[in-house]
Formats: sequence, C-alpha cells, structure tokens
Amino acid sequence: MPSRPVAARAKKIRLLVMDVDGVLTDGRMILSERGDELKSFHTHDGIGLALAKRAGLRTALVTGESSPIAKARGTKLGVDSVVLGARRKRESVEALRAEFGVAADAVAFIGDDLLDIPALQVAGLAVTVADAPAAVKAVAHVVTRARGGHGAVRELIELILKSQRSWQEVVDAYVREHGGR
Repeated sequence: MPSRPVAARAKKIRLLVMDVDGVLTDGRMILSERGDELKSFHTHDGIGLALAKRAGLRTALVTGESSPIAKARGTKLGVDSVVLGARRKRESVEALRAEFGVAADAVAFIGDDLLDIPALQVAGLAVTVADAPAAVKAVAHVVTRARGGHGAVRELIELILKSQRSWQEVVDAYVREHGGR
C-alpha cells in the first residue's frame, strides 16, 4: 500500500493524463527501411486502462510527437482524449482539466522525461517511471517500480484504485465480464 500522503493524493484522482513515449512505450522508436515508425505497448497497461475506465476515471494521452500510432492506441483503448504535438504539456494538462471539469488535485500525470516536468508540477499526483532521469524523479510524488513500457501505467492505476478502495470490485467485475463465470 502507498504511503499515507501518496494514498491521500491518489484517493482524489478523477483524471489520469499519460505521456506516451517512455511511459506507455519503452521510449524506443523503431524505423523500418521504408521509414515507417513502430512502437510496442504492454498489454498490462491496456487492461489497466480498461479498469480505470470501469472505475469511472477519465483518461488522456499527451505526447510531443505527432505520430498516428498514439492516436490509434488511444482509440483502441477507449481513452477519452489524445493530444498530439504537445510541446507544452503543462498547458495541455490544464486544458484537459478544464475540459473534464476537475480540480488540479484530481489530476494524476505520469511522464518520463524533462519536457514532462512542468506537467508533473501542476498535477495532484505526479508520477514517473523507474527509468526516468533523476531530475524527473525529483519532482514526482511516486516513482513506479516498472520501467516505461513495462506496465508502469497499470501499476499507477492499481495504486489509484486501491487508494480509492475500488480495486477489487473493479477487477472482479472485469474478470466476470471478460473471463466468463
């Protein structure tokens, strides 16, 4: 279970905003000989986002890239909003907060690199991944055990839902719906 201050922050979360490269992916950008860009995503994060949605959390992806891959992944996962080409992530987080009508302390942001610091600084729950640089870890309330692209988002969602005391109920409903019985 998280520390009391972290649990108190996580209990208030209604909007989860995520960077893409280095958070939902491992940060590598693979190019084919034709110049096509490829990225890999972890299925645990996808299931985590389904659990977040079931629990009533709003979700958003914010990325500095303009790659259609993030848009496609967000659409597949039912993410509420995908912001591409976001170089000023703090402003993007604040716009999403206004769009969804949530207070600053009800926003969790997970990022992994220097351009994420301003967004982390305005989030009620600032989270980074295990392989983030020290400067990013220094501003985060939580550093996940998982590296980016290896289930870090799922870990964060579990922390939030356990703090809100809805984890087991949400998991049980998900398993009943998708796993039979």
